[in-house]
Amino acid sequence: MKPNSVNKPKDGSVIRVDELHKHFTMGDTTVRALDGVSFTIAKGCFVAIMGPSGSGKTTLLDILGCLSRPTTGEYWLAGDKVSNLSDRQLARVRNHEIGFVFQNFNLLARSSAQVNVELPLFYDGVARRDRTRRAREALTAVGLGDRFHHCPNELSGGQRQRVAIARALINSPSIIFADEPTGNLDSASGNSIMKLFKDLHEKGHTIVMVTHEREIAEHAERIMSFRDGRLVTDEWLHQNPSK
Repeated sequence: MKPNSVNKPKDGSVIRVDELHKHFTMGDTTVRALDGVSFTIAKGCFVAIMGPSGSGKTTLLDILGCLSRPTTGEYWLAGDKVSNLSDRQLARVRNHEIGFVFQNFNLLARSSAQVNVELPLFYDGVARRDRTRRAREALTAVGLGDRFHHCPNELSGGQRQRVAIARALINSPSIIFADEPTGNLDSASGNSIMKLFKDLHEKGHTIVMVTHEREIAEHAERIMSFRDGRLVTDEWLHQNPSK
């Protein structure tokens, strides 16, 4: 991304939000999904976002992932003021700066693991030979070096999520956003996926993960808890915030 010169944050954060509000109108009622949220996240941090249903955590993740815009407030991503970016620039950010991992995997059912991982490269115009090489490297990195040609229905839930993580990593993103990544997995598969996230974090990836399970959140180094659209607690677990 090309840096913006106006109002660029000077705190070195990879994510900074100031007074974010997101309102939805439902009939005569205004729903305040986010109600004045402010925080920063440093590069290389592993953050878990928790909260009950309706607390605003998924709405927040959509904004952080540049999938939606706040009603008011500002968001800086890697030093850029997101509200200043055009739709084309936002699309490039989503494809190159951000990797998404979803609860339901979002894989193409009739395509192989390799083809699923190649998709972001296909849309980016990368040559077929390079797509194949990079997809196989990504799948090998998540422990699926022997599953290139398997379709999702031939894989376990944990393996499908590994394919989704390989796809999220294919363009070497600055940040990984994960929405309930273990929500559809059994305990053993969930623990395996969290070990993979911890390994990615130790390699320097910034990870922001939404979860409703405290046990899963405790794999992160920081837990931010939301209620009624507000950040109510911000707890550090395994790392000093002055890092």
